[in-house]
Amino acid sequence: MVDTPTADNRAEPDISHVNPADEKTWFGHPRQLARLFTTEMWERFGYYGMRALLTLYLTQHFLFGDRAATGLYGGYTALVYLTPLVGGYLADQYLGSKRAVKFGAILMALGYFTLCFGGEAAKPYATIDGQRYEVSVERANGVETRYIVDGAAKLAIKGNDDGTVALLGADGQPARTIAKGGFASDGARSPFYTTLMLIALCMVSVGNGFFKPNISTMVGELYAQGDRRRDSGFTIFYMGLNLGSLLSQFLCPLLAVGIPGVWDGLGWWAGFGLAAVGMLLSWVLVQFDGGRLNGYGEQPAGQPANRTLGIYAAALIGIPLFYLLFVNLMNSAESTAGAGSMVAYVLALPLMGKLLFGTFIIAVPGILIWSFVSGSRTEFQMMLAAMVLITFNVVFWTLFEQAGSSLTLFADRNTDLHVFGYPISAGQTQTFNALFIVLFAPIMAAMWTKLAAAGREPSIPVKFGLALMGVGAGFLFLVWGSSFVGPDFKVGIWWLAGLYLIHSLAELCISPVGLSMITKLSIARIVGLMMGVWFLSISVAQYFAGMIAQVASVETVGGQVTNLKVSLDTYNGVFTLIAEWAIGLGIVLLLLSWPLKKWMHGVK
Repeated sequence: MVDTPTADNRAEPDISHVNPADEKTWFGHPRQLARLFTTEMWERFGYYGMRALLTLYLTQHFLFGDRAATGLYGGYTALVYLTPLVGGYLADQYLGSKRAVKFGAILMALGYFTLCFGGEAAKPYATIDGQRYEVSVERANGVETRYIVDGAAKLAIKGNDDGTVALLGADGQPARTIAKGGFASDGARSPFYTTLMLIALCMVSVGNGFFKPNISTMVGELYAQGDRRRDSGFTIFYMGLNLGSLLSQFLCPLLAVGIPGVWDGLGWWAGFGLAAVGMLLSWVLVQFDGGRLNGYGEQPAGQPANRTLGIYAAALIGIPLFYLLFVNLMNSAESTAGAGSMVAYVLALPLMGKLLFGTFIIAVPGILIWSFVSGSRTEFQMMLAAMVLITFNVVFWTLFEQAGSSLTLFADRNTDLHVFGYPISAGQTQTFNALFIVLFAPIMAAMWTKLAAAGREPSIPVKFGLALMGVGAGFLFLVWGSSFVGPDFKVGIWWLAGLYLIHSLAELCISPVGLSMITKLSIARIVGLMMGVWFLSISVAQYFAGMIAQVASVETVGGQVTNLKVSLDTYNGVFTLIAEWAIGLGIVLLLLSWPLKKWMHGVK
């Protein structure tokens, strides 16, 4: 997900008594915006650069299967969007935004640097009918082949369309056929380096919780209440964010895995190291600001300075706690979705899923009951509209966030990775989303403004419905492109780019209005709680995005699939199913848009 601006009401009157001509400005804005713009750009450079590599790193270096890798990815991104609730609160009450940002930046940089130490790659092996065999990997003409080593014999592994596995002799003919379910592959990985990798993810999750909400708070402090430059200031700020993600999603995979068939890159350490350097630059810009940020994001009045170290130490306790959640997630049995009651399904989830989903399904009806009892009829209807939109928001991001997991693996396995004849890596395909956001965000913003002036801007529920239908249409576009594959079972890169274009336009329908919508619909005395529920909904979506990606899991040996036709059919089946659900739910939301608009009582 590439972040986009959260606009305030454009009709808000300019009640600022600050004359921009009387202060030093940067493009008409406070000069401090330039430093915060660059700080956020480098932080997002680090975050999205690491994110572009993570799923590939888990499947290719540690040789985790698709289910374990996408589950870890979903759990990690869920924590990334959950921790800002705590980090924002601690900054507001005790630390101040500036100290929180610096602490978060250091912790995230240390996490990225820790990822550089992955140790030796895991050794692939296969278990056939209960017996374990070594797997060797040989590469010729850019093509890797996996072999079962059985004494002096080497048998090439080939997956069949019916789920069986053929072991081919030197003549290319099957020497042995393994029944479906009788062949399992894994990797012999170092427990030490696996633990180190999980600790790194925990460090980044905790650090992000301190950085992400508080850098935006500092931007808000640059403007007096009612200053109409605020909206455009946040737009400039978020364009820097998207610029950072665009650069990193191209450069970090380039250093890590190189250019396929041309250069093998420097190794995973280089990609994560570049992300860490970006994060360090972000910290330097705040730590050594030359006094430019004095008076912004300062510690709340009356808070003792010696409390800061205690809060930092308490925050670090989150690292071992998150580690235990990751271990539980990795060791959990496969959930039986749809079996039994909803309660039974939640109880079957790993601990992280229980915490996230359980909190969400308790919070939503609980807040609505409180609103019905304590609020007026109008307030209850506005809260009801907000909760309906929050629920559909979970669905949107669950499907949209396949980008870092199943869609990245699809790019690696079933996509012809050539742009105008030049090869790129699978991780670099994530630049499409950032590029389209940078290109189309100003166009979409201008379009909404023009429609609003003409009195024809779609309501927020209609925008949400269009976004859901758009994310479904993107998957259907890719599935349509899959019907044109050749004997290599690889889709042209432009079909994948088309999916990201459609998804980016859908994102621009929903992302910019989310937080603004919550602040306007919420009962004033619980607006902070509702903001928490909004971020919780995104966190839940990230977690379930990992679960959806698990459904698209493909059998691999040493990180590579053994039958590209089977993997293509698997992805197409899952993508078609979620597209149908997305479009169907989008239509439902469009039908609900009239009563929802009525319940919103004029909120736009």
